[in-house]
Amino acid sequence: MTQSQLLQFAIETLERLGIQYALVGSLASSTLGEVRFTNDIDIVVRLDVFDAARLCDAFAGDEFALYKPAILEEVERGGQFNILHPSSSNKIDFMVVGSTDWSRRQLKRRERRQVLDVAECYVAAPEDIILGKLLYYQDGGSEKHLRDIAGIWKRSGERIDREYLEAGINELGLDEAWVVMLARLNQ
Repeated sequence: MTQSQLLQFAIETLERLGIQYALVGSLASSTLGEVRFTNDIDIVVRLDVFDAARLCDAFAGDEFALYKPAILEEVERGGQFNILHPSSSNKIDFMVVGSTDWSRRQLKRRERRQVLDVAECYVAAPEDIILGKLLYYQDGGSEKHLRDIAGIWKRSGERIDREYLEAGINELGLDEAWVVMLARLNQ
């Protein structure tokens, strides 16, 4: 199963089950910026335990690897979990909408977009993708997140709501990461 096929299956499953979602991470940043290879699909989801059990059942079978008890625990915690497709080494990282205002806003601000060769799906707004990438950069220091932001800024900078972005940077404590990013953008 290719990454595109896995993404298509995940989107069809989430929409069939009526689960709110937004594609985030590198696939999302590739739709607005520069395309970058990634081994995983990142999706923010609004899940309760009932919906999580239905999602697990939809991915049940020999084709996928998941551990339902751990997934249900992560849903209760507002954490994250993954579902693997072992034969292709592709995986989906699901991030459960948490208790922060920003976490909930991602789903409210999502947009329908074409991703890869897959039908349209919900993708986080560019500002929220940037905020997520800044969080990942702050946590791990990986330059790939700054490159992804630069790509979004280069291709989609005119549509970025700078006021919303600055408010999110302040709310999430991303000032230092943003200073590093601004220096990169001004090179």
